[in-house]
Amino acid sequence: METLGVVVNPIAGMGGRVGLKGTDGKLEEARERGATSRAPDRAREALRTFHERKPNCTVYTATGVLGEYAARDVGIEPNVVSDPAAVRNGDPARPDDPAEAETTADDTRRAVRAFLEHEVDLVLFVGGDGTAVDVAEVLEDEDESSTDDGDPTPMLGVPAGVKVYSSVFAVTPADAGRVAAEFDRIESREVNDIDEAAYRDGEVRAELRAIVPVPVAPALQSSKQLASGSVDSLAAGFAREVDPDRIYVFGPGSTVGTIEEELGIDPSPLGVDVWQAGPSPDDPVSSGDFLARDADEERLLEVLDGPATIVVSPIGGQGFVFGRGNHQISPAVIERADGLEVVASAEKLDGLDSLRVDTDDDAVDEDLRGWIKVRTGRFTTRLVKVV
Repeated sequence: METLGVVVNPIAGMGGRVGLKGTDGKLEEARERGATSRAPDRAREALRTFHERKPNCTVYTATGVLGEYAARDVGIEPNVVSDPAAVRNGDPARPDDPAEAETTADDTRRAVRAFLEHEVDLVLFVGGDGTAVDVAEVLEDEDESSTDDGDPTPMLGVPAGVKVYSSVFAVTPADAGRVAAEFDRIESREVNDIDEAAYRDGEVRAELRAIVPVPVAPALQSSKQLASGSVDSLAAGFAREVDPDRIYVFGPGSTVGTIEEELGIDPSPLGVDVWQAGPSPDDPVSSGDFLARDADEERLLEVLDGPATIVVSPIGGQGFVFGRGNHQISPAVIERADGLEVVASAEKLDGLDSLRVDTDDDAVDEDLRGWIKVRTGRFTTRLVKVV
């Protein structure tokens, strides 16, 4: 590969830790809640890995936080071929704080069209499913979206959004950089998007938006599995063993939601809830106290003032324990808690070769890696490696 187009959505994923489950139509609210931008750091990680392997590759990008800054930060001298500031007679792509960037989907689309005019070999984007849709629509619509041999231009995602349900993303930013530098063939993959309004109400509505060519590598995202088998016995076993006076942080998903229901909690299916077991050793469930529903990172840190266990289930086909759909459980929250319980049906684990973490904190990720006991039923557990 000789040429690469890079575009960054600087606001992708900002709604995660503040409990908004996305930024579509919620950007100002995310900012008011103190959200910060995570996409630029992820872009730098991907581009650093890419540049180490392809130092002589020609990189095209858009101005400022849309890609230029990230490229320069890792030693790449990019060709800036798209400048939304010039189009809007302003300077929205060059703020001091990327979280304050007034960028739009049109900026992403305009950048991708510019990449196609320069016949790039691959479009690397940083964002979530919404950004993937923007890139895919341009690649499908533009007559210029083909390489010299007539093949369609492939795309590859660096995961940075709250929603990552498409199968066009690499597992981690570093994996994206490696795949972009070393791929030798492509394969058709799905671009899916989620209705964020329904998602915030606890309903997952996935819509197939495009079929696109993507570099093939084992580390690519597999299609998400949005449902799991019955976990009634698992929930009953968990409820039987709750520890009096301990605080429990329940992550999103139907498996953990079944446990909450067993405890008499009305769960927020795609949010993070907090419950404290009651002081009675004989009946800690009935005497328990529901502390927070659909909590953001700030609220979680407020209520975790004692012994605490985080309860999560692997999310999606890749088996992410942290870093997909549960950004509210941030590195600070993980470090505040002194216990972790991973739960999953045996059927779900059968489809996974390992579990994964991606918290945006290398030290926390490293601490979480290794063999972990996963509860699979009322009395059964299984050892699974976190990588």
